[in-house]
Amino acid sequence: MMLTEDVDTIRIAFDESSQTLLRIVIASILFGIALDTRAEDFKLAAKRPKVIALGVGLQFLVLPALTFLLTLLLGVQGSVALGMILVACCPPGNVSNIVTHQARGDVALSVSMTAVANLLAIVLMPLNFAFWGGLHPTGGELMRALDLEASQMLAEVGLVIGIPFLVGLTVRHFFPAVAKPAGRIIGPLAFLALGALIAVALANNWALFVGYIGIVVVAVFLHDALALGLGYAAGKATRLPDRSVRAMTFEVGIRNAGLGLLLVFTSFGGLGGMALVAAWWGIWDIIAALTVARIWRRKIPRDAVPEPVAAPA
Repeated sequence: MMLTEDVDTIRIAFDESSQTLLRIVIASILFGIALDTRAEDFKLAAKRPKVIALGVGLQFLVLPALTFLLTLLLGVQGSVALGMILVACCPPGNVSNIVTHQARGDVALSVSMTAVANLLAIVLMPLNFAFWGGLHPTGGELMRALDLEASQMLAEVGLVIGIPFLVGLTVRHFFPAVAKPAGRIIGPLAFLALGALIAVALANNWALFVGYIGIVVVAVFLHDALALGLGYAAGKATRLPDRSVRAMTFEVGIRNAGLGLLLVFTSFGGLGGMALVAAWWGIWDIIAALTVARIWRRKIPRDAVPEPVAAPA
């Protein structure tokens, strides 16, 4: 199907009740992450400040800057550029911890970086997006036309990330016996619910998705490869152990695109290119990460902890 409308002018339909449900799902994901986060994870982060600082710097400084340059290099339209920048500014989700485990990576480091990044994202994500999005030659014009302020996004991010994350940490601290089993249920269920909501959104806008997806497929592929490659290259360049390199790759490469999609609907009125980028990134990012994890799983890292040998009967 060929559509003649400019991708910057189309809007993806997602009604108010669906947006509310999406808020609940994203908040549940962050609540689940917090339930799986121990005080020891932050203590571990404090013991490895250079590695954590590297991960945070890559996620909140380097990746958005490189994404901005990539949008200029590809010459994508304003809404697509804003979608790419928004995704780059999102924090990682708990998917990064899952694929790190599957790739035989340093799960403790992954969990620590996820916890720290999501905490910092409450403030850094809106500010980051406002800066890079506003700086973009065509994306900035769209932002100004929408009259979006960083405070609007800060309020939304605080609602769906900050509050559930802090509540989850509190529950984990005071009710650890409840938090541990609850985290194993809430996180996966919320992730499945997010997938279902994205599927419903795509089904309700199938003609638009099919007609315009070609515009974002290459951009998302290159952007995702850039994010994963950045984490890997930085880990190797700083001579991190193999397991830490794998964790760093996924912490930088995997973004919480569901949060980005929510912000597209709540703050940008379902702006076409942004919605397409966030929705397709959420699908492709998982495929790419699982592929990389599958390859790494076949190769035991040099710093792997030897498995205990069972005593003969």
